[in-house]
Amino acid sequence: MKHGFFLLFGLMMALYIYGQQPQQVPARMGVIERIQPNGDTLHICLRGDERRHWIATTDGWQIEENKEGELCYAIHKGGGVRAGRHIAHDEGQRSRKEKRYMKRRGIKVF
Repeated sequence: MKHGFFLLFGLMMALYIYGQQPQQVPARMGVIERIQPNGDTLHICLRGDERRHWIATTDGWQIEENKEGELCYAIHKGGGVRAGRHIAHDEGQRSRKEKRYMKRRGIKVF
């Protein structure tokens, strides 16, 4: 009887520990080239796992896709994150106006 109890207890502990192991898969590493609808090329990085994930520029600004399929700088709105009004560009192709907008409203993630 004692032997059966310890065997059952050990089996239950093993199942509990196995169930506690994280089953998360990281996002694809590396840089991905994306063509914007206006023809511009943007280099992006995927971050996160299957539960929480986001897209960012190579220098760390979070971006979101708007209804027109354009990748724009992400902003906080209504308790969440959504695409802002400025289309994202690679670091060397940003205008002064775009940089000011990012400093005021953008979300830096890394």
